[in-house]
Amino acid sequence: MTGSTGPHEMTDIRRAIDALDARIVELIGERQRWVERAAVAKRGQDAGAVRAPARVEQVIAKVRALAEQGGSSPAVVEASYRAMIGAFVELELRQHGGTNTGRTDTGRSD
Repeated sequence: MTGSTGPHEMTDIRRAIDALDARIVELIGERQRWVERAAVAKRGQDAGAVRAPARVEQVIAKVRALAEQGGSSPAVVEASYRAMIGAFVELELRQHGGTNTGRTDTGRSD
């Protein structure tokens, strides 16, 4: 990439990023549906089964390796996944505890 871009190029770049964001949000929604199924499957187990720290670390190692293979920043991918997993764990804990019967956001403004 060159050091300077014109306004038209920035418009194209922003459109491409917006399109990627739409795909990412769709995939996050698909992941959420699987998390919700996991919450149902884990009913009757303790919260440790929901938090599953060993599984979290396994996922982090896997996505870091995928990032390295794909030319992405492993640090950015790890940070993104830790935030996403944390939000999903909170969602799953609410559903696991029976306090949430449907999909909702995490209550965060970020």
